[in-house]
Amino acid sequence: MGALSHLRIVEIGSAAATSYCARLFADFGADVQKVEPPQGDPLRRTAPLTLSGQSAWFAFLNFNKSSVVLDGSDALAASRLRELIADCDILLDGRGLNAADCPAIDLDAIKRDNPGLIHLDLSWFGDRGPYADFVATDATIRALTGLVKLVGPVQGPPMHAPDFQTGILGGLWGFIAASSSVLGRMQDGRGRSSHLSLFEASIAVTEYIMFESFSRGDIMRRIGVNRFWPTFPVGIYETRQGWLGVTTVTPAQWRSFCEMLDLTDLRDDPSLFLGVDRLQHVAEIEVRILPRLKQRTAQEWFAEGLKRKIPIVPVPEISDLIADEEKRARGAIVPVTIGDESGFSAGTMQRLTGTPPLRGGRVPDIGEQQAKREAAPRVAAPKPATADRLPLEGIRVVDFSMGWAGPICTRTLADLGADVIKIEAIQYPDWWRGVDRRPAYVLEQMYEKSVRYCIMNRNKRGITLDLTRPKGLALAKRLLADADLVVDNYSVEVLPKLGLGYDVLSKLNPKLVMMSMSAFGAGSVYRECRAYGSTLEQGSGLPSVVGDAGGPPVMSHTAFGDAVGGLNGCAAVLTALIHARLTGRGQFIDLAQIECMMPFAAPWIVAHSIDGTPPVKYGNRHPDFVPHGCFRCAGEDNWIVVAISDDAMWPRLARLLGREDWADDARFKTATGRRAIEGEIEAAITAWTSARDPEMAMVALQAAGVASGVARLPIDLLKDPQLQARGFIQEVDRAFIGKHPQPSMPFREGAEPFAIRSVPPTLGEHNREILGGMLGLSDAELEELAREGIIGTEMLMEEQLVKEKQRAAG
Repeated sequence: MGALSHLRIVEIGSAAATSYCARLFADFGADVQKVEPPQGDPLRRTAPLTLSGQSAWFAFLNFNKSSVVLDGSDALAASRLRELIADCDILLDGRGLNAADCPAIDLDAIKRDNPGLIHLDLSWFGDRGPYADFVATDATIRALTGLVKLVGPVQGPPMHAPDFQTGILGGLWGFIAASSSVLGRMQDGRGRSSHLSLFEASIAVTEYIMFESFSRGDIMRRIGVNRFWPTFPVGIYETRQGWLGVTTVTPAQWRSFCEMLDLTDLRDDPSLFLGVDRLQHVAEIEVRILPRLKQRTAQEWFAEGLKRKIPIVPVPEISDLIADEEKRARGAIVPVTIGDESGFSAGTMQRLTGTPPLRGGRVPDIGEQQAKREAAPRVAAPKPATADRLPLEGIRVVDFSMGWAGPICTRTLADLGADVIKIEAIQYPDWWRGVDRRPAYVLEQMYEKSVRYCIMNRNKRGITLDLTRPKGLALAKRLLADADLVVDNYSVEVLPKLGLGYDVLSKLNPKLVMMSMSAFGAGSVYRECRAYGSTLEQGSGLPSVVGDAGGPPVMSHTAFGDAVGGLNGCAAVLTALIHARLTGRGQFIDLAQIECMMPFAAPWIVAHSIDGTPPVKYGNRHPDFVPHGCFRCAGEDNWIVVAISDDAMWPRLARLLGREDWADDARFKTATGRRAIEGEIEAAITAWTSARDPEMAMVALQAAGVASGVARLPIDLLKDPQLQARGFIQEVDRAFIGKHPQPSMPFREGAEPFAIRSVPPTLGEHNREILGGMLGLSDAELEELAREGIIGTEMLMEEQLVKEKQRAAG
């Protein structure tokens, strides 16, 4: 019986994000009824297609659901739909993207009759603002959110990944909204309504660079394929056999990488000490490292990197993922049936070990009901409370995570009302505060002035504890004894070695949910591999389908995997917390962040597993939309993404370009017909856009009803008119930094985003409040802990840390 077997879900409209959200519920046993028109969800016709013409993308999004056919023109259909919704727990509503001939319903009346109904609706941009009526596609959204312009060659158009990304990001955020509402309803009986903007949902991937721009200014530019600010080398390189993903962030990693390649002169060059310094010498470094990397295979370098603790990883082809026995054993690759065809798909990456997800399943034919699985009894909600409360109020989280992936998970929980207690140490604070231990950095408290730390840690309380000392460890256990959840993103062995493994904590607190967010998973043979967000993308399969035919695998972000891992982690813990609230039983979650990136390659996994044909790389073109691409605008390095996502849009574009003959020509009424003159169409678009400012070009295209989006830099988002109009960027005033912007969550329950209730904590800010107030320590005991260095509010300098280690050693 799945963790969510007691839930009934109805999915309406056609939106990849609602479909993925619903599939995450289905994977844990929920009964999902997908409502389709007689001809089926339009997503059933999305490329890539299997041998029998089935959509691999639709297959990934929809296995383990049932299909209900309702004809919007049938008077009885509306009554049937109302009955379905009246009897469900959650309505996932994608009509804001594509109504798909869904029958009309009176939602207000349904909610009056069913006050516990949880409703999630989606739109591209939200219900107000200058973009509210824009038409959009996956690629135009990613252009507007700063996820296109920094990728690709210095000259020529930016290079963007194929579609499918906004559906996955939106689906994860949708699941977070809906599942947190389930937890809220268990406490107060209220059926919450959430409104999700896919534009804002996609900013989760780029917000780190967006707010680094706030600190550092307008310094980021496209610097070449597989090159990204702020460090080098972070990219994909050819070896004697296969491609290798490399990330060097710390000076130690750079030195070890140079030693591995026997380039000691580069290792010892003081001008190459920091990654930002190496970015100034890219050509000189590459001419040295590229020939060396071709001397051995990617697998051989990977084995060597493991020994030296360097974040490097082989870059797999899609076929490699399918053949990976460990990924099959872990459920990252699962069997799927589509009609008469069988293959494999990316599974559910929220790896709950106590209530694991289903491993694969069947994609429903149009109108097909899945065989009923064992369902848990429906859970009666309390009578709806009148007072507003945040959905996760009353849940306590102990947060050992640092950097980006773990903190964005726990930040989301905190935004939704959970009491998140962040644990650092004066010896080892969150590395996003900075890892510089030189006296000037520490004495000037530069570790309190990091904006990237601040955007990931708002709405939390912060304490310091040295977990390597018995007193610090004992205090951590006292906090964990009454907690609902503990999260860490250390290497897998860190907490168990300290005596804080799940085997210990589950005896201390049986209701505790514990999540480990490691790179490859606690049970992986690669569990010791060091990794960053870039490593996770490099190893996911996604780079193998990005770029031009015959070109190298292409990364699409400097740290894609961090945000994606954090959102998957949040979805996983919410599922486990629902189960814990129902049963009183906690469990361990073994989240492998590299697996969390695999859904972005899922359509090609499905298609290739069935037909064995290597995926087609379209560059900036599209298998379904013609034309589709990134086109130059007036000015330096200005670009706009234009996409004809349905045939009705084509004549409007043709007339805007002054080509009435194209608009009226029957040969070009379909994408297949336009493919014959695709190059000619692209030349005409370029001639039109290159004479126009990108913003003016977007306004004109959107006025004509043509999907388009300016390729923005992350810094542009700080002044984006849509985000401003929606209040997405909130301003907070914090000690050491002053006023600075913060992003909101992409969904909201009312007109305004969830509020930032408290500023990010300074180091050890809440020691007295938590250790004294919650745990009852006296002032004298707190002072003794501070004298011993077990708690504190000031980061240690390097020489202080060395002395402390010497003292501890005897």
